[in-house]
Amino acid sequence: MQKSYLNVIDIETGEVEVLRTYEKIIEAPNWNSKNDCLYFNSNGHIYKYDPTTDFEELIDTGICDECNNDHVLSPDCTMIAVSHNTDHDWLKCQIYVCPIEGGEASLVTEEKPSFLHGWSPATNELCYCAFRTIDGERHVDVYKTNALGSLSGNDNSDADTDRIIQGDFAEERLTSVGFNDGPEFSPDGKHIWYNSTSSGMMQIWRMNEDGTDKIQITDNDKHNWFAHVSPDGKKVVYLAFNKEDQLPEQHLPNLHVELWIMDYDGSNKRKLVSLFGGQGTINVNSWNKDSRRLAYVSYDEI
Repeated sequence: MQKSYLNVIDIETGEVEVLRTYEKIIEAPNWNSKNDCLYFNSNGHIYKYDPTTDFEELIDTGICDECNNDHVLSPDCTMIAVSHNTDHDWLKCQIYVCPIEGGEASLVTEEKPSFLHGWSPATNELCYCAFRTIDGERHVDVYKTNALGSLSGNDNSDADTDRIIQGDFAEERLTSVGFNDGPEFSPDGKHIWYNSTSSGMMQIWRMNEDGTDKIQITDNDKHNWFAHVSPDGKKVVYLAFNKEDQLPEQHLPNLHVELWIMDYDGSNKRKLVSLFGGQGTINVNSWNKDSRRLAYVSYDEI
């Protein structure tokens, strides 16, 4: 069995600490800002790991027993949203939300497949990558919808909640050119960062949360994926693949890759670390609340 390493890097010193070694594949750590625990997926389930006590526990996600590496915590860390491969088929992936400590999962996206990446701190919306057939052609775009779109039994009777419950899984398409993936809200909710092939290679882009004013941030000879903004809104980390290792729309496992970091405006780009990983390394935001430490997963080279 290939080993996985749960790592933390200090972006100022470059020091890497291996928190734990696993005799299984783990992927995509999220860092809980309330209890300093990490959440990751493995073998279709979500686990919680406390680095202080070295204690790990399985999180009950109800019917979602095929969770992939696209999962995020709500801004207040009371809920976790997961991407669940319905019928064990990634082309039938749907997004669900459930309590952070475990419990019944509620459906958010009815259409398939939908792959979660971000939760807005401002509007309680989720942003995600979705494969949709439009005018007879398959498109891969960034969408957003309300995180509570399918929840019932809510006692809150204000107009917005009524609209959410009656929304019939409404979603809003934000991109239309190229292959678009990895969307994530900025900490203030004003922007969505994402990666797109709309200019050729896979590069990092940023747009307003309503899909306007799209700006390309990276432009180099690598395929760049999964931009994650630090909690203080000052830094952005992303994953870089060598262009000869994969097609632009792929993010494959078991490759030599790099983590890069830049300022929010795209300046001061620099490499943080080289590693063996790729898929599963940093699919979702894994910044610590201190905006200095970042969690990621690497693997034994095979």
